[in-house]
Amino acid sequence: MQAAMPYNSPRSWAQPGIVLYHAYELIVPIPDLPTAVPMVDIDELKGASEDGLKNMRSALSASLPAGVVLDTRAENHLLAANLDAVCQEEGADIVVMGITGGSQLEEILVGSNTVDVVKNSRYPIVVVPTGATFRPIKKIAFACNLKNVVETTPIGPLKKLLDLLQPELHVVNVSKDNKDNDGTLTKEGQQLDELLKAYTPQYHFLDGTNVVEAVTNFAETNNADLILIVPRKHGLFESIFKRSHSSRFAFHTNIPLLSIHQ
Repeated sequence: MQAAMPYNSPRSWAQPGIVLYHAYELIVPIPDLPTAVPMVDIDELKGASEDGLKNMRSALSASLPAGVVLDTRAENHLLAANLDAVCQEEGADIVVMGITGGSQLEEILVGSNTVDVVKNSRYPIVVVPTGATFRPIKKIAFACNLKNVVETTPIGPLKKLLDLLQPELHVVNVSKDNKDNDGTLTKEGQQLDELLKAYTPQYHFLDGTNVVEAVTNFAETNNADLILIVPRKHGLFESIFKRSHSSRFAFHTNIPLLSIHQ
């Protein structure tokens, strides 16, 4: 799994850059357990990883803005368990993960890594689907259940993002059977509106039992350039990060997904 991380490396604080990071996992056969998986030489595995990153670096170098450093890093590690440590060492600000493949097996394997990273990393994660094409981020669909917003909304990182991009901000709230969607903001919704008033957010109240489907459909219908979610341990959005739901987010829309933890 590869993660591209914009960074200000401790080795070079003055220069912004990107680290192409590949975490490969060596498969170790269990004794006395029949397996068709061949033994893999660790040096060969590392060499293949480094060669792949070198090729990617060569392909991307011509597209880099002036002054941006492109570095590579390959390690025999579990991605989700070690990514935050790598980000800290590299001085990363954000992690970008691409999705490859498309078969059911590839969705399970790659989607599993993506889900684990989004659930466990404290860094902002951008998930870029296979069919995504680069375009300026002018419109963001922010999926929010409008509950405990002051305590759970990462307002600092969110404002930095909005200050940088200056997009149209669309706050999308989904409720079942129109229970909470009477078109008006609750007290907590008004608190969020106060926090974000400098960005003139627009609010959309949707009905639906499937939050992922409703948010994705809204984003696609309204030509959003980015879907923003704040994963929570409890509440409406807990279901988004069950493996099946998160894989649907990653594989069944061409719109990049940004996760910022509370």
